[in-house]
Amino acid sequence: MNVKVKIGVEVHAQLKTRTKLFCSCSTEYGAIPNSQVCPVCLGMPGTLPVLNKQAVKLAIKAALALNCRINEFSLFARKNYFYPDLPKGYQITQYQYPLAANGWVDIDGHRIRIRRVHLEEDAGKIIHMGDRILIDYNRCGIPLIEIVTEPDLTSGEQAYKYLVYLRQLLRYIDVCGGDMEKGELRCEPNISVEVDGLKGERVEIKNLNSIRAVEKAINYEIERQIATLRAGRKVEMTTLLWNESTGKTEPMRVKEEEADYRYFPEPDLPPLIVKPEEIAMIRAELPELPQNKLERFVKTYKLSDRDARILAFNLPLSEYYEKLVKLGVSPHRASSFIISEVLALLKREKKSIEELNVSPEALAELLKLVEAGDLTLNIAKTVFVKMEEHNLSAREVLEREGIVQIRETDKLKEIIMEVMRENPKEVARYRAGEKKLITFFMGQVMRKTRGQANPHIARQLLVEMLEGG
Repeated sequence: MNVKVKIGVEVHAQLKTRTKLFCSCSTEYGAIPNSQVCPVCLGMPGTLPVLNKQAVKLAIKAALALNCRINEFSLFARKNYFYPDLPKGYQITQYQYPLAANGWVDIDGHRIRIRRVHLEEDAGKIIHMGDRILIDYNRCGIPLIEIVTEPDLTSGEQAYKYLVYLRQLLRYIDVCGGDMEKGELRCEPNISVEVDGLKGERVEIKNLNSIRAVEKAINYEIERQIATLRAGRKVEMTTLLWNESTGKTEPMRVKEEEADYRYFPEPDLPPLIVKPEEIAMIRAELPELPQNKLERFVKTYKLSDRDARILAFNLPLSEYYEKLVKLGVSPHRASSFIISEVLALLKREKKSIEELNVSPEALAELLKLVEAGDLTLNIAKTVFVKMEEHNLSAREVLEREGIVQIRETDKLKEIIMEVMRENPKEVARYRAGEKKLITFFMGQVMRKTRGQANPHIARQLLVEMLEGG
């Protein structure tokens, strides 16, 4: 069976502006329904839209990060359709002349072309409550960019990886929050399948509330279309809903053609003209992009691809990491501690790296104590948590908690003798040649001293006393 799958993805990303695209209403999430509206976003007669300059700047920023060509001339259009959440009866978007086009991203060596990036306003929100339908117009006019790929994807897994990368990128350049639960990112895949020369029509899937749901919906729909075509039936052009509870797609409506929307130029907005020098200024403000940073971290700091990816795709985290390295912490020590301890703490506390009470300078002081052998890693982990809890330096925590490293040779010898007396069989095995048991003895010493034995001195004494017979 010869199967060809084509998948394109449309992503609507909410831009991080304080006000809406064409009026001064707030974009803050969670407000009382219908409290952030005005005559402009409600489409009252006689009102005129005024374009939000910050939204344009953020849209250009996103398009540049996606390697798009920015069009110096773009035009707004009216997309006409009648639905309860669209009070004007049309949506202001861009159609024939978008803001940007012809971009690309590379995912695992596979190039995904970006057909277009354009600005548009959001519609309201329909809420179903039993037999009642409620409408919240607060989202009307929220600024969005629509990012449309060419049909270059071939599986749910590829779509998942693309969307993960896209969300990371938009967050990284501070264009979009990417929270799908808040409606900040919405994904609508289009799928078509060909089986042994029989071609099905393209279908679109809506109502996808997570990136993982996108992957599952695509995989289900591919199998459904293959089975349909093999049975000799047609795959119609349809808009489908994803039912998370059943794990299946369900018909929503016959998919509209572009002509159904009766696009025409928005008469109340002039053409959007972006000058080359404005594009150059926005390009200069872009940070080093995450893929480039990933490659640099692997090459410069000799990190694994996994560790470099975790650090590089979060701009504040990557900056925190590089400050540690510049302060003299070894790249691998800094990477390991951030990934295992810092991120775990941030997850528990539901904080961002910017909210961490431990500055790079304070953490560098702690990790240098570990690298100098003055502190064990386990104690450092405990000290780090105390530093965060009480906003103290490493030295202050050590003094406050009475954590003093045991360096006295006589005291350590007493403890080692006690460990040897308690483990005569292990001592005999070590002396018979099982030198790897040194790790066991170190563990016993650290347990008895609650991690406060100086590891270098303790290990040296252990070897001397075990070898001494």
